[in-house]
Amino acid sequence: MIQYMKLKDLTDEQRATIMTRAEQDIQDLFPLAQGIIDDIRENGDEAVVKYSRKYDTENASVELLKAKPEDFAAARARLEPRLIQAIEAAYDNIRRFHEEQMPEEMWFTTVKPGIMAGEKVSPISSVALTVPSGKGYFPSVMLMLGVPAKVAGVPRICVVTPPSPEGKANDATLVGAEICGIDEVYAVGGIQAIAAIAYGTDTIAPVQKAVGPGSSYVSAAKRLVSNKIDVGLPAGPSESIILADEHVDPRLAALDLLVEAEHGPDSAALLVTHSKQVADAALAILPDYIAQLPEWRQEFVETVLSKYGGIMLTESLDESIAFVNDYAPEHLEVLVQDPFIALQKLKNAGEILLGDLTPIPTANYALGLNAILPTGGFARTFSSVSVQDFLKRSGVGYLSREGYERLHEDVAILADYEGFPAHAMALRLRNEILKERD
Repeated sequence: MIQYMKLKDLTDEQRATIMTRAEQDIQDLFPLAQGIIDDIRENGDEAVVKYSRKYDTENASVELLKAKPEDFAAARARLEPRLIQAIEAAYDNIRRFHEEQMPEEMWFTTVKPGIMAGEKVSPISSVALTVPSGKGYFPSVMLMLGVPAKVAGVPRICVVTPPSPEGKANDATLVGAEICGIDEVYAVGGIQAIAAIAYGTDTIAPVQKAVGPGSSYVSAAKRLVSNKIDVGLPAGPSESIILADEHVDPRLAALDLLVEAEHGPDSAALLVTHSKQVADAALAILPDYIAQLPEWRQEFVETVLSKYGGIMLTESLDESIAFVNDYAPEHLEVLVQDPFIALQKLKNAGEILLGDLTPIPTANYALGLNAILPTGGFARTFSSVSVQDFLKRSGVGYLSREGYERLHEDVAILADYEGFPAHAMALRLRNEILKERD
């Protein structure tokens, strides 16, 4: 049954359930994840394949773990040309957007005469892109991760993605990787993929950072290896809010509510509106739309809308916006009369899509924005994947003699106050050495 909730009537427990979502409810998965990680850390490829056979396909093998050049060619030959064309068109839009994100490679500013400060921007040396699968495969995720990594100039990029029933990486994922210019792809997913890229095996060399979405199991594994590698933004089960006012066509609100709900039973999808008329109309039409989905997607949607999602009725647009900012959704669709005015009040969301002609699927695939977004409320502090996720900044400073003379006394005084005598000595004895040189 689809939840129909009034925000003002929610109990503390009901509100906590809605706000927590599945992404944060992963404590029970830690023992399982730690056991798999420890096994792979000790036994490498053999353990990786053991868990791939257990959770994915009995055809997994060490020989099929890494994609070969002929696998890329065969994948392209098997895919429909129109699908390849769609992947290439999406790639072009995504690349153009991410190229605009690139910062200057190096910059300096003169703080005061003789005092120069700036930054040098460098790519991370090695990253793994985690491209998930479920009831299907996601070349769009391959593009969303591969494009910014390549634009950033990362020297080594590898992809980990669950194996197909044949034990190999999915054809569309391989073609997407090839279009991005990436040729290191491994047919491994889940906890075992995270363990392999963190600690390394004979086949898979470890990386410095992992970027990409995944299931609650992947989220649990990432937390457990976060002391070994950078695990990137929290990108777990999908979630969305459709923010609507009384002017929206409720049919559109109902349609778009289903978009993220169909991802899986641990997703979250909410229609938030202060219009009872819109809420009631959407509730009435949803069963018909759900009935048009394949049966297994119907089960996902029904689970989501009865547990972590549904329809939330508020008392005003401002109250709806306040709830959105508190919830901090991964995807936010703004279906109000003037979305640009509402935009000024919206603070926390992985992405904000304005108007009824910009539904979530357009951004998920080809609008150009990156669709790998923070989940579980982390949009309060994290941003969508961008070239910045694959870059690091080093501060760069330079003092001329004039600049040094401006600074050294103040620096020594501050060091004395904070109790760092070696700091102060580095300045005071340096002054004597400089006088000798002069």
